[in-house]
Amino acid sequence: MLATIIAIAGTIPVLATQIWLFVKPALRPLERKISLSYIPALFILFLVGLAFGYFVIFPIVLNFLVELSGDMLVTNFTAEKYFKFIMHMTIPFGVLFELPVVVMFLTSLGIINPYVLVKIRKYAYFVLIVISVVISPPDFMSDVIVTIPLLLLYEISINLSKVVYKRKQKKEREWQEQYGESDIEENS
Repeated sequence: MLATIIAIAGTIPVLATQIWLFVKPALRPLERKISLSYIPALFILFLVGLAFGYFVIFPIVLNFLVELSGDMLVTNFTAEKYFKFIMHMTIPFGVLFELPVVVMFLTSLGIINPYVLVKIRKYAYFVLIVISVVISPPDFMSDVIVTIPLLLLYEISINLSKVVYKRKQKKEREWQEQYGESDIEENS
């Protein structure tokens, strides 16, 4: 189980690099530099998500499950089940905490923009609430504790997307002023 977690954490930068190498030929030199800077952020946010899952969610869930049995049942832990449980509680948070970087990357590529994210906010909230209820224990407080960070991550993603979108528009205006409209159409 530990090897699996370490392998997944180690695979994130490699996978991100491979995706970047796939997208790289379609990017301008400036976009390449910007896109390459997202890879360390993916890894860092994955680790932050793992830490959030382990230090915040895991103790709440474990306490809930131990108290659920009460005095009627004896709770036994095995190393395999314990680590599998930790993995199931932390990996989803590691993946979900990458949302801001993924949104910034997609915005820099022009696939999405912040105005679309604002327009679909209520649907995104619904999906995030469903995800949080599915990955958290059947306790209302656990659902709230998981939902709030996910909604905050979505809002942070929207704000970061706005920053990236404004920078991209500014650079495109500079590009148009420097090379003219006809050169841009010929290069497309």
